[in-house]
Amino acid sequence: MFNKILIANRGEIACRIAATARRMGIRTVAVYADADADALHVRACDEAVHIGPSSPRESYLRGDRLVAAAQATGAQAIHPGYGFLSENADFAQACLDAGIAFIGPPPSAIAAMGSKSAAKTLMEQAGVPLVPGYHGEEQDPAFLKAQADAIGYPVLIKASAGGGGKGMRAVHQPADFEAALAACQREAQASFGHAQVLVERLVTQPRHIEVQVFCDAQGNGVYLFERDCSVQRRHQKVLEEAPAPGMTPERRQAMGEAALAAARSVGYVGAGTVEFICEPPQPGKPGFYFMEMNTRLQVEHPVTEAITGLDLVEWQLRVAAGEPLPMRQADLAIHGHAIEARICAENPQQQFLPATGPLNVMRTPPCASFTRAEVRIDSGVRQGDVISPHYDSMIAKLIVHGHDRQDALRKLDAALRDLHITGLHTNVAFLRRLVRTDSFRLARLDTALIEREHAALFHPPELPTALALAAAIARLLVDVIGAPSQADPWSRRDGWRLHGQASQLRTLMLAGQAHTVRVTRMPATAQAATPHPPLQHRLEWTDTQLTLAIHEHGAEGDLDIALDGQRVRVAVYRQGETLDIFTPQGQAQVQCVDPLRNVDQAPAHGGRLTALMPGKVIALLVQPGQQVAQGEPLAVTEAMKMEHTLTAPKAGTVTEVLCAVGDQLAEGSELLRIA
Repeated sequence: MFNKILIANRGEIACRIAATARRMGIRTVAVYADADADALHVRACDEAVHIGPSSPRESYLRGDRLVAAAQATGAQAIHPGYGFLSENADFAQACLDAGIAFIGPPPSAIAAMGSKSAAKTLMEQAGVPLVPGYHGEEQDPAFLKAQADAIGYPVLIKASAGGGGKGMRAVHQPADFEAALAACQREAQASFGHAQVLVERLVTQPRHIEVQVFCDAQGNGVYLFERDCSVQRRHQKVLEEAPAPGMTPERRQAMGEAALAAARSVGYVGAGTVEFICEPPQPGKPGFYFMEMNTRLQVEHPVTEAITGLDLVEWQLRVAAGEPLPMRQADLAIHGHAIEARICAENPQQQFLPATGPLNVMRTPPCASFTRAEVRIDSGVRQGDVISPHYDSMIAKLIVHGHDRQDALRKLDAALRDLHITGLHTNVAFLRRLVRTDSFRLARLDTALIEREHAALFHPPELPTALALAAAIARLLVDVIGAPSQADPWSRRDGWRLHGQASQLRTLMLAGQAHTVRVTRMPATAQAATPHPPLQHRLEWTDTQLTLAIHEHGAEGDLDIALDGQRVRVAVYRQGETLDIFTPQGQAQVQCVDPLRNVDQAPAHGGRLTALMPGKVIALLVQPGQQVAQGEPLAVTEAMKMEHTLTAPKAGTVTEVLCAVGDQLAEGSELLRIA
C-alpha cells in the first residue's frame, strides 16, 4: 500500500479522498490555485503545493505541475478525483512515465472510452446494446445533417469527448440542426479540446441508469448495482438514487453483465461507471442502451456506498496498489435505499444560472461527512467561503439512507428543511419542492421530470405574508432589544414606557411588494404572568392586524415566536438590510427599506446588455447596425464550466459592441447596446 498520495483536485472530492486516506494511515498532499489558498481541501491534507493562478487552465489542468508536485513531495501515487484531468489519458500516461501510480484505469482504457464515438464502436463489437445513430469520424455539417435526417427527428447531438451535459443539444426539427450543431461543437472544443460530436436517435421518456463497476489487475470484476440519475436539468444530474426504483432482478443482472462486458472490452482496472439510457419495455427491444463509460469515480458514488456498506475510495487505493478486489459478486448485496441531492449555487428561477458570492450562512442538520450515515453531507466549503466563477457551482452533496425509499424520502425532506444557506442563490428550496412532487415521490422517473412538473417547481406557493413579515419584524426587534429575559426594565431596549405605548413604522419588501408595518409594543398588563414573559407587539398593515410574541431566540438566528397565539419556530439570518427567513413551510427573503426612498423605482437598463455573472466572452453573434428581435441570441459567455446565451431584451438596432471574443467580464459589465 502507498505511504503518500497526491490528490490532483480540489473541493469536496479532494476532502473525500483525504478522509479515506487518513483512515488508512496514508499521508496526503493537496494542490491549490490562488483562489483556494485557504480552502478546506488544503487544510484536510498533510501537505499542500501551490500550482498556479485561479484559472483551471493554468493550475488544475496543468498535468506537468501536478506530476512535479508529486515528485517534489515524494508521493507514490496521484488520485485525480473527478473532473479536471481525471479522464485524460495523456495525464495518466505522464504519471506512469514519471514512476508515479495513477489511481484510475490504464491510459489505454481511458483513451478507448474517452471518445463516445470510438467507445460505441467497441461496445457494438462487445455485444452491448446501442442507440441507433452515427458515431463516426466525419464531421462535415452537411454530412451530419444528412445523418440526422436519415435517423429521424428528434435527435441528440453529443460531444464525443467529456460529459456533464456539455456539448449536448436535443434537436426536434431539421431547421434547428445547424445552430445546435455549432453550439455543441463550440462548447465541446472549449470544455474538452475536441469539437467532434455524434448524432443519435433521441430516446423519448428516457431513464438514465448507470452501473458502478470495479475491476482489478488480476482480471476480477464486479458490478456494485445501479443508480438512477434520471432527474436532470441542462443535461446535468440533480438527484441520484440507488437502487433504481422498479428495477427487476433480471434486468439488474442483464445491465450489470453488460457493464462488465464493456469494462473488460478495454482491459479496465479500477472504479468506473457505465451509463445506459433506458426506455419503457417494448417487444423485441433490449430496453437499455450504452451511452458512455466514465473512467473515474462519480459524483454520486456515496449512494452506492450507502446501500453496499463499502468505501469505494478505499477500493480504488487497494486496486491501484495491486491488491485484488476485496469481494466477489456473490458477496455483494443491497441494503436499503439512498438518495443524493446536489446542493448548487444557482438560481432555478433563471434557467439555473450559476451564482457566485459569499456563504454568509451555511448551517447543516446533524450529519456525518465522507462516511456512511443516515444523513451525510460532503462539502469542500464552509461558512464564510466564497463561491467563485472559476470552478463549478456545487456547494455540497446531501446523501440520505433509509430502510426503504419512502424512509429515505422523509429523511431527505427533513434534511433539506434544516439546511440553511444565505448570501447567494441556491437550489435548496427547489430541491425540496422537487422531492415532494408526485412524479418523484411515486418514482415516475425520466429525464423530462422537471419539465413535466414545471408548474409545481417554478411557480411555488409563496410563504404566507403574515409569517414572513412577522418573522422579519421579530428578528429586527431582537437585534435592538437583546435578551427578552432581561429583568431590569431600565436596562432593556424594548420600547418600555412608564406611560403610553411605543410605536414605530417598518417598511419591508417581500416578493417585490412593499409593506409598511406599524409595530406597537403591548402594555405590561397584557403580558403573561411569568418570571420572564415573552415580549408582545401588535403588528398592523393594510387590512391585517395580529399579535407577535417572541418567546425565545438563539445566537444562530433561531426564533420561537407566536402569531395570535400560534407558536412556530423559525430561523432568520440578517446581513445588512437583507433578512433570510427559513420556516417549516418554506423560505423567503425580506428587505428592509428606507421609507423615504421610492421603492417602486428600479434602475432603467434601456437597451444595455450586461453580463449576469463573471465570465468569458466566447462568441459575438451580432455587429453594429444589425437589426435584432426581442429574445434573439446576441452573445455567448462561459462561466462556471457552462455556456450562457445572452438574448436581446427588446427589439432594435445594435449601436455599439463593447467587448471582444476572449474578454473576461465582471458581473454587470456591458457587452453591447441596442437602440
